[in-house]
Amino acid sequence: MNDAVELADMIAQLREELSRAMTAGAESDLRFKAERVELELTVGVERTNEPGVKVRFWVFDAGASAKRSATVTQRLTLTLQPVSGELPDRPALISGSELAGED
Repeated sequence: MNDAVELADMIAQLREELSRAMTAGAESDLRFKAERVELELTVGVERTNEPGVKVRFWVFDAGASAKRSATVTQRLTLTLQPVSGELPDRPALISGSELAGED
């Protein structure tokens, strides 16, 4: 499945990107409270007979999923609530660099 990534790897990359955005904007005057992160994905489900591995979820590019006639794909919507590992009761604040034309 060269055109797919495992669901766990995709979520790990998302976590890294959100953490990077939080760190980059820690001193910014403008921040965004991340209440929810909603993802709509096209996933394929693969069953294996390997010991300890029963089902794997693969995330496909929307265009690539249409080409896969041998793999059954489903639409999956995930709603994630970002929280800080150190302060899980406080909302995660995300900010970024100021763009040209922003005040």
